[in-house]
Amino acid sequence: MSQVGHRAGGRQIAQLALPALGVLAAEPLYLLFDIAVVGRLGAISLAGLAIGSLVLGLVGSQATFLSYGTTARAARRYGAGNRVAAVTEGVQATWLALGLGALVVVVVEATATPLVSAIASGDGITAAALPWLRIAILGTPAILVSLAGNGWLRGVHDTVRPLRYVVAGFGSSALLCPLLVYGWLGLPRWGLTGSAVANLVGQWLAALLFAGALLAERVSLRPDRAVLGAQLMMARDLIVRTLAFQVCYVSAAAVAARFGAAALAAHQVVLQLWGLLALVLDSLAIAAQSLVGAALGAGDAGHAKAVAWRVTAFSLLAAGILAAALGLGSSVLPGLFTDDRSVLAAIGVLWWFMVVQLPFAGIVFAVDGVLLGAGDAAFMRTATVASALVGFLPLVWLSLAYGWGLAGIWSGLGTFIVLRLIFVGWRAYSGRWAVTGAA
Repeated sequence: MSQVGHRAGGRQIAQLALPALGVLAAEPLYLLFDIAVVGRLGAISLAGLAIGSLVLGLVGSQATFLSYGTTARAARRYGAGNRVAAVTEGVQATWLALGLGALVVVVVEATATPLVSAIASGDGITAAALPWLRIAILGTPAILVSLAGNGWLRGVHDTVRPLRYVVAGFGSSALLCPLLVYGWLGLPRWGLTGSAVANLVGQWLAALLFAGALLAERVSLRPDRAVLGAQLMMARDLIVRTLAFQVCYVSAAAVAARFGAAALAAHQVVLQLWGLLALVLDSLAIAAQSLVGAALGAGDAGHAKAVAWRVTAFSLLAAGILAAALGLGSSVLPGLFTDDRSVLAAIGVLWWFMVVQLPFAGIVFAVDGVLLGAGDAAFMRTATVASALVGFLPLVWLSLAYGWGLAGIWSGLGTFIVLRLIFVGWRAYSGRWAVTGAA
């Protein structure tokens, strides 16, 4: 019997989106806290944390397919009334997470010294970053297990338990971090190493909680080659899509740095704010993934399309409200991030790029969620790569060649968003994504 027993209204969308927003926000908030704690140790320790976090963050971002892909596949099976099959997707994704996580640990531990040396700008920073990375990277299997856990639980329309587990993990890290860094309450004073240990403990606590939820379902834990193969096929497309994003943003930062410290600082400030706003919109996209996947699994393409329109409308409304607030606060808000006049002047240019682009992004993020929920990963891969190659990257590098500055770089981002809007908007309107069935 189908698990999609009623039409998804605003309340159900909010019930899925709000806890998902908490999950998305937990890690950035903890990282800010970690930076604040380590920052008191000095510039070298802070730089070491930055290098180590960069490597660990790249690993996590490349593995988001464990979350998004599992959500889509589990939601279809849940919508078809087969909770066991939905949870089985979580079991197989967890095996995949453990295997890939172990492989990453071996590779990074073996290459840590040349890897960190290539990124760091001096021996002091390398010496600080290496111990942190060697410890923190041991949490990679746990990070990937948590991503898989988020995926299957979202697929069965449960975003509350992931919030509890993630908050428990990062909360324990936040409690341990200052104790181990500074040696409070009689604990050893480990400095930057203490930050890595705190991070490791929190990641494994969250992973154990997700594993416990999986065991409580009492389904078979045997690896299934067919399911694993299907998950890897979707993973391929999502990894390529993620790589396209990373190449674009790394290129943008590299070119911004060529225009001076003030330009790079302004770019990073506005980009970080953009990332925070994206979390709000991504939470609605996650609701779309769960609801669309379930509707298609239940054989109800009409309901899936209705959910798509509804979530897109909510996302556009949220983006419009955020854009209006940023526009009204344009004379005050940038000053919260810096008091450097040259940086503020550069932010002033980028601020309006961000405001204008936000409503378009609201639509794009929502439709991304719809297509991810439908398992339309191959189309999304192609659309993202094409938008990057035609729009973002040419304008970024032309900005360097012709001295267009930050305005040129952010014109590239705007073009990237508009091209994606055209691609995913056409796909959504065509209805070709609305393929029903549990598989």
